[in-house]
Amino acid sequence: MSVLVVNTGGVTLELTVVADDDRVVDHDLIDPWDGRATDPIVAIAERQHGIAAVGHRIVHGGRHTQPTLITDAVVDDLERAGDLAPVHQERAMLAVAAARARLPDVPHVACFDTTFHATIPDHAATYPLPAEWRDHWPLRRTGFHGLSHAHVARRAPLIAGHPCRRVVSCHLGSGASVCAIRDGESVDTTMGMTPLEGLTMVTRSGSVDPGLLIWLLREERLSLDELDDGLNHRSGLAGLTGGSGDMREVLQRRADGDSAAALAFDVYVHHLTHGIAAMAASLGGIDVLAFTGGVGQHVPEVRRAAVDRLAHLGLSVDADRNDVATSDADISARSATNRCIVVTTGEHHTIAELTRVSVASPTGRS
Repeated sequence: MSVLVVNTGGVTLELTVVADDDRVVDHDLIDPWDGRATDPIVAIAERQHGIAAVGHRIVHGGRHTQPTLITDAVVDDLERAGDLAPVHQERAMLAVAAARARLPDVPHVACFDTTFHATIPDHAATYPLPAEWRDHWPLRRTGFHGLSHAHVARRAPLIAGHPCRRVVSCHLGSGASVCAIRDGESVDTTMGMTPLEGLTMVTRSGSVDPGLLIWLLREERLSLDELDDGLNHRSGLAGLTGGSGDMREVLQRRADGDSAAALAFDVYVHHLTHGIAAMAASLGGIDVLAFTGGVGQHVPEVRRAAVDRLAHLGLSVDADRNDVATSDADISARSATNRCIVVTTGEHHTIAELTRVSVASPTGRS
């Protein structure tokens, strides 16, 4: 069964046709994507007449926790969950509508970034908030980037060359998160109930003092909408530099002596290093540190700067290997006791597999 995978990111649209044998037979990446143009979806559908199903990356499933066949009722549910993932959900639902209109006679499956993290134990997922709040609302760490972290979990033993019980996976793209994986299952992650918690990102702040946010809301210093927009769209690297937040731009400006870009890079690496160390603590140690996503895969400066601060975990990169690695590779120094690897982004393989299982299931769920 050939599957068209529609992966809407925070700034990109990636379209991939994955054949029965998991080969990629067609691919199109729109970077940046304005969140509105759907012509690329129409074009790839027209080029591949053997598409038997469509798998969609959906950041937040709302009440849906497993891959689910998309119906009009499911679309309504996912649109209502949009306030939990405001950077992504509207873009994803536009792509769903376009793909369903162009390919109305094949099944469409929603695959959620939250599903992989269902194995996180209560002590790591529970927020220490009043019981009446937690009883009334689903205030719990759900985690994101699960489709990417699941791919890392499968690939890490093959790249490292040995079984990996404890893997720390760094998905670094427009959004960013670190995940602690034990024996192939997520046990902790840096993102929370929404994709706003955790690391510094391209336009998202990551974790900040909640008291600071209360202070900004008091006495109408900022409205709720202004706070939402600022934290999701005008913070992170973009907020620190006054630019787009694209790491390529940050590195160029840093090389040119821009102090704001230099600070932004250092803030990014500082929070990334903290996230890695925290996930290693959740695992009781680390066997493999994996980097994936646009930044994780293609920016050796970030990998080197982070790992240089983590020598106490037995991690070190080989400078020559690290500088040239942009796909599956072991970049560890020979002296390192634990492995550092690069994993080619592979969400499309995970989504294609989940889509096939869901279509074959009598309930439409994997």
